[in-house]
Amino acid sequence: MPKLYIKTYGCQMNERDSEQVARMFVQKGYTMTDREDEADVILFNSCSIREQAEQKALGKMGLLAKQQRHRPHVVYGMMGCMAQSKKEELFKELPRLDLVVGTQKYHRVFEHVDGILRARQERRMDELQTAFSGTHVCDVAEEADSQNRIRDHLNPGARSTAYVSIMQGCEMKCAYCIVPYTRGAERSRPIRDVVDEVKMLADSGVKEVTLLGQIVNRYGRQMETADGKGGFVQLLEAVHEVEGIRRIRFVSPHPIGFRQDLVQAFTYLPKLCSHIHFPMQSGSDRILKEMNRHYTVQQYLELIDYARKTVPGITFSSDIIVGFPGETEEDFVKTLELVRKVGYMQLFTFIYSKRTGTKAAELPDPTPRKEKTDRMTRLLKVQDEIAMALVKAQVGQTVKVLVEGFGRNEGTLSGRLDNNLTVEFTADASLMGSYANVHLTGARATVLLGELA
Repeated sequence: MPKLYIKTYGCQMNERDSEQVARMFVQKGYTMTDREDEADVILFNSCSIREQAEQKALGKMGLLAKQQRHRPHVVYGMMGCMAQSKKEELFKELPRLDLVVGTQKYHRVFEHVDGILRARQERRMDELQTAFSGTHVCDVAEEADSQNRIRDHLNPGARSTAYVSIMQGCEMKCAYCIVPYTRGAERSRPIRDVVDEVKMLADSGVKEVTLLGQIVNRYGRQMETADGKGGFVQLLEAVHEVEGIRRIRFVSPHPIGFRQDLVQAFTYLPKLCSHIHFPMQSGSDRILKEMNRHYTVQQYLELIDYARKTVPGITFSSDIIVGFPGETEEDFVKTLELVRKVGYMQLFTFIYSKRTGTKAAELPDPTPRKEKTDRMTRLLKVQDEIAMALVKAQVGQTVKVLVEGFGRNEGTLSGRLDNNLTVEFTADASLMGSYANVHLTGARATVLLGELA
């Protein structure tokens, strides 16, 4: 049986896409392995959001190919956003690469790989050494209905949580972001298909689903009802009716289109986790305008305030980009002020990475790298203080934890709360996949520690 190794870089969308690809191979008789040196097929699902992610994937793939010269039959493939943006250029950077597959062609990966592998298995070993030049396959064209092909899961019964892709693509064209050029236009799946997938997951034992989309709250924009209920809220209501599902999360929304009907959904859909990942990117109106984000700081804060008044106890996390071209010290200080004002439970921070083909790549960027790094350090210090205070305030409570995996220390399990915080506690592995009542006794950084109640 051929063995498949997949390494995934980037977001939850990529994780979900990799799972879909793995499912196809397993259905056809391949086995999965976590060892590169025993794999017959090595696939990287790549990310293009930041240059560092691209360089990691390129470096790792090049190193593997060099290390495995004694195994010339191995098929090497690059999938995902970097594959979509670089296309055939990747074959020049990675001469040993056999396959490049774009973001709308994941469902074609198996047939390409299996064809290459079978052809090699039929040749003598000495012939393989000169066979590579004729095996290059580049499949990055757009394909209609590709959003509806991400529906199968790899052994969902082995876990308690699962990702569900509800749409593909993005049309917001933020100045720094390459995603609209790698994922294509917005394409939503039918509500019926998403619900059927969630039912299948629930029947297999999954208790929590996370709905995925580049901008999930733009799902089904043409599906608004007469009373103003948007397509995404209609989807949430339908998923909420699935028996066996206990929690629903979603990532990531955009402040544009985050309407009152979505906030109100938290008041009557008890399975909807009271936590929102709400990307802000900057606390400066001038920078937000340069980023093409289409909202102001005041509008963003009004949405936060409305959500907190409507849903008591709701928590927020966010994304912040430090060092966007032209960001001044004054702009950065405004970001620090915003972070303090909102009080995020979690913050995902990035130093701006130039992406060729985006509008921001054409802007002058005079700020030295060291200054950007110093700003990042200051931001993380502020956020750590805020997060630690929020975490410690929960110590002493007894909470319900969905057990998702093993903790860092031997003999411990870990899981998440409704507010997305991680809890670690000592317990038997038999609790995996179930809910446990845990008394919170302390904290390690931003991880809560507890004991079974």
